Amino acid sequence: MKVVIIDDEMAMHLIMKRMLAKVVGVEVVAIFQETTTAFAYLTDHHADLIFIDISMPKESGLEFAQRLRENGRQMKLVFVTSHKEYALAAFDVYAFDYIVKPVNQERLHHTVQRTLSEMRLEKESAEQKPSSTSSIRVMFNCLGGMEIRTVQNVIVKWKTSKSAELFGYLLMHKGRLVSRARIIEDMFGEMPQKNSEIYLNTTVYQLRKLLDNYGLKGNLYSDSNYYALDFNQIGVDSLSFEEGCKQMAVLDETNIEQALELQELYKGELFGERAFPWAWSEVERISLMYTSFTQRLCSALLIKGDSQTAIRLLMKLAAHNELEEETIKLLMKAMALQKNKDALTERYEQFTGTLHKEFGISPSLEVTTLYSQLLSELDQ
Repeated sequence: MKVVIIDDEMAMHLIMKRMLAKVVGVEVVAIFQETTTAFAYLTDHHADLIFIDISMPKESGLEFAQRLRENGRQMKLVFVTSHKEYALAAFDVYAFDYIVKPVNQERLHHTVQRTLSEMRLEKESAEQKPSSTSSIRVMFNCLGGMEIRTVQNVIVKWKTSKSAELFGYLLMHKGRLVSRARIIEDMFGEMPQKNSEIYLNTTVYQLRKLLDNYGLKGNLYSDSNYYALDFNQIGVDSLSFEEGCKQMAVLDETNIEQALELQELYKGELFGERAFPWAWSEVERISLMYTSFTQRLCSALLIKGDSQTAIRLLMKLAAHNELEEETIKLLMKAMALQKNKDALTERYEQFTGTLHKEFGISPSLEVTTLYSQLLSELDQ
């Protein structure tokens, strides 16, 4: 896998290069301190993955990413930054991932391995003939919960909670081989080594038996040291949602209905209330993707004049994170579009009160200016 690093700090060049050297299958092919030279290089050279800082002189990492997308370049982008507040903006330009400095070796390794897995799946998908949905034997719904359903919509009962967890764990690795030692550490780390080995063997047996009921026994690969799950003939809502978000780079009247259907796939956070520690970064990544996609969808709905649908979706977002500024701004615009001055004022005052109560701060100038502007327009 060919990797490019773009960061204005020379120290980060050294740190990233050393950390990536520890990951098998990675070749750092170019390093840049600014985006102009990097863009020229990427015009004539291939890269599978780009690590780029957001805060850089002249052109930010986000602006650079936007320029790449506008030129039809679809290489995977990972933003590396000291600022968490840029996360949503990163997903607006279809970031593959978002890593907060200081970079952790394990976090970096996870990102690279996920990239390798997706590259392999993309290659296999391109080589295979398109198959009809009738080839799907079971559906795994992991957004908002963890359930398996047959194509006849019958819920399949998990053998044990650990077999469900193993399924989710292997799903997160997207077909990549995972070592027994890694699974034991992540899933059975609180047990003595001997007991954890036995529990893993039992859990694998239970999951394979469940899959065998639907002719999918061979989908769970294992040897003496590694495991992997092949999702051929298994539909997964989170994978469908992520792929749909990537395909709808532009939202307008031509695809709003399709986008609304896609938005409904997100029933809640990955794996629902099962807060697996090994899944935290993936839970956050998909949640940010959902927020970014829904905000773009609501912007398109407001342009269309459908404030009612926009408000419904935005209230759902606000319930998840009542302090997300872009969501609040869109809500205020939607309420102004409905000429509902009372609702607009109530939403702004509620946002202001929560900020003051929780953090002792006032809304940003951008929010207060928008509120004043919308009120003025309604008073005319």
